[in-house]
Amino acid sequence: MARDADQTVPIRKRAIIVRDTPLFRASALGRPFPTRPLYGALAVLLGGGIASLMVWQGIDGKYVLAFALAPDIALLIGIAPGLARGQLHPRAVPIYNVLHTFVGPLLLAVAALLGLGLPWLAGALAWGAHIAVDRCLGFGFRTRAGFIRE
Repeated sequence: MARDADQTVPIRKRAIIVRDTPLFRASALGRPFPTRPLYGALAVLLGGGIASLMVWQGIDGKYVLAFALAPDIALLIGIAPGLARGQLHPRAVPIYNVLHTFVGPLLLAVAALLGLGLPWLAGALAWGAHIAVDRCLGFGFRTRAGFIRE
């Protein structure tokens, strides 16, 4: 009996320590998990991968530049008069949301590794870095009306 009591005390102490962290308190209070710093770290990692490909493999920067800027083509499509500040025209929302998921860069990276070549891998990393920077800055998916989802 005393042996069971000794084993449960450390478990309870560990649970208290885990529950006393800021992330646990935030999620327990209904606040969203703070993912923006994680996206920032991901952007830095992807940027390091891009830099290493460009320096050590001699990859041309045109793929990096093209794929880093391409996801925002939807912003050009979504410009229209009469929209509120920060609103994207509803016709551009599906394009924006598709271009700002990590599925596209992941598929491009797999295709690059399977045969397209390292320039396309650099493009996939640049596309992923673009998305990560956007998320780090608070620009996530858009609602059907064109506003950033909270």
